[in-house]
Amino acid sequence: MEHAPSELESRTIRKVAWRLLPLIVVIYLVAYIDRTNVSFAATGGMSQALGLTAKDFGFGAGIFFLGYFLFEVPSNLFLERTGARRWIARIMISWGLVAGAMAFVGGPTSFVVMRFLLGVAEAGFFPGVILYFTYWFPKSYRSRVLASLYVAVPVSNAVTAALSGLLLGLDGWLGLAGWQWLFLIEAAPAILLAFVVLRYLTDTPAAADWLAPDEKAWLCAAIERERQDLLRREQGHMTLRRAFTDLRVLSLALMYFTIVTATYGITFFLPQIVKGLGGSHLQVGLISAAPYIVGTVGLLVWSWSSDRMRERKWHYIVACLLGAAGLAAAGLYGSTLMAVAAIAVATIGLYGCKPAFWTMPSEFLTGTAAAGGIAMINSIGNLGGFVGPVAVGWIKDATGGFGAALGFLTACAVVSALIAFLMAPARSRPARAPAALPTT
Repeated sequence: MEHAPSELESRTIRKVAWRLLPLIVVIYLVAYIDRTNVSFAATGGMSQALGLTAKDFGFGAGIFFLGYFLFEVPSNLFLERTGARRWIARIMISWGLVAGAMAFVGGPTSFVVMRFLLGVAEAGFFPGVILYFTYWFPKSYRSRVLASLYVAVPVSNAVTAALSGLLLGLDGWLGLAGWQWLFLIEAAPAILLAFVVLRYLTDTPAAADWLAPDEKAWLCAAIERERQDLLRREQGHMTLRRAFTDLRVLSLALMYFTIVTATYGITFFLPQIVKGLGGSHLQVGLISAAPYIVGTVGLLVWSWSSDRMRERKWHYIVACLLGAAGLAAAGLYGSTLMAVAAIAVATIGLYGCKPAFWTMPSEFLTGTAAAGGIAMINSIGNLGGFVGPVAVGWIKDATGGFGAALGFLTACAVVSALIAFLMAPARSRPARAPAALPTT
């Protein structure tokens, strides 16, 4: 029979959550803005200024993830070795500098090169945060913790949509185009927040002087107990080499690849779909923000349900199918308000599936294997961020519209659900109900 957590546990988790989550969520929001703001720059004159076709733009938008893919595993292994605080700060400074330099690209070639370098600079941040959470939160809390992180994704899209519409209005100020100001201003927070990370983050619970002695002892014991249970369940230490060839890791990588393909295919082209409705840059931004606001609510409800029911696999499958249904409907409606409403439904599934997904690797990976395995899942999965925009751009150029492209993204979401049905690890049910997390 499940029982409520102790007062010590509730107090400790609440203190850890308030200390770590607000900062990390803000950092991830900034990261996501800097990787996706290119979609709004394209509607604000960048594509015309650089001579980009839809295919060129899709390739440049997506090649970010190729750079991410190539350097993600080494980056996460460095984080595990050197500590999250210094390594995450290094990543932030690197991506902030490259993101700002995007303002000075001069044509298709430099656009592609800088997008690739932005992926290299940011490589390792997200899987590093996933690994970092395993140091601080027992597994019964992780879906909602990851939901707090993933709230940054739709929120960042909404913020980017609204903010970019305003920044594009600076066109001509001090001799720079609006899309150049967009890159320069939205890159600055990454560099500034890096110094906050160096001052504020703590690498492990053992080093947390802001926890009381009994809180620190409870948390260290809880994390170590779960690690030992995992080692016994896996019949020994899961090595890095074994993690790279484990069928569960490969299955999760394929699941993530297909759902990321569907997600980013929408992310980079939604403003262009909305642009077909007509209106100013600000109106396009505000309308583009609406689906992500809906997606944020769906994300929180889905993660709460997943943790409450202690179930991951079917939450992931149903969310993928909901995303597919929304994408299919959007393809039928074209550039209309009904299509925007259908995309809002799709975002509930496309974002709601992620917290449930990222609890799965920690069910069987720990230590260096977790660092490498999580990074490999994310790096292979994020190749979908390359495939999605490239495929959408190519199909759009070939057909003259987004209908067939949205059909392709629908198929990707369905395939992800099918892989999960056939291959996803079985659910793991903790012995008791977790304490509530604070809203961050």
